[in-house]
Amino acid sequence: MGSSFAAGPGVGTTVESTPARCSRSTDNYAQQLARMYDLRLTDVSCGGATTAHVLGPWNELPAQVDALRPDTALVTVTIGGNDVNYIGGLMAKSCEQPAAGVAAKVCQKLAEMASADPEARSRAMAASSEDAWQAVKAGLEGIAREVRRRSPNARLVFVDYLSIVPEGELCAQVPLSDEAAASARATAARLAEVTANVARDTGAELIRASELSKNHDACSSAPWMNGFIPSGGAGQFALYHPNLAGMTAIAEALGQRLGR
Repeated sequence: MGSSFAAGPGVGTTVESTPARCSRSTDNYAQQLARMYDLRLTDVSCGGATTAHVLGPWNELPAQVDALRPDTALVTVTIGGNDVNYIGGLMAKSCEQPAAGVAAKVCQKLAEMASADPEARSRAMAASSEDAWQAVKAGLEGIAREVRRRSPNARLVFVDYLSIVPEGELCAQVPLSDEAAASARATAARLAEVTANVARDTGAELIRASELSKNHDACSSAPWMNGFIPSGGAGQFALYHPNLAGMTAIAEALGQRLGR
């Protein structure tokens, strides 16, 4: 269950019959884990999802928790970033800097996409309110309660977000101002903290993808994360989202946690 960081847009091919907006990849971490250990998988992750969309319906999509069954043995969840405009904010802030070449084309495309929703840019640029952070915490707690209620014997594992912005010097793949970079790091750190606290308080397990990927941000020599500028004209490139290496690293970490 979860958002695009669970669904894996642009990583390999899309799972057949996936709703168009969800972009579930055949190589996201849940799909890879299922193949590694011959598990039966129900993948309901969806790009753009918030904690509210895990707990309740999203237009034509049912609540993600509706996929839970009494015999479900394992539940993995990556969610929360969209609740606080994490990735949308990164994209918007990346277009505040002067851009040329491919970066300018990316910004133009993002602007065209946002024009379909007049409030999209203002939402992406808005700083996350304290109410939004409290809603993330409540949403994660609600997910844990629903898993316990619907699948009482399941292992619940929260997987937090892979690192995007480097701790040190920025690069062309992360075209942010120093202020915007500091804000993004703070958002990422708080999201990881909230997820860890909820996992601890609800008795869930936790894969700290944020820690595992500290040396594999979008500016590293071995990134687990796409940056802002597509390379090689990749049509399915997902800005500021995990690449295949990142998804594989999470799948392997899950396998180790499960004792496989």
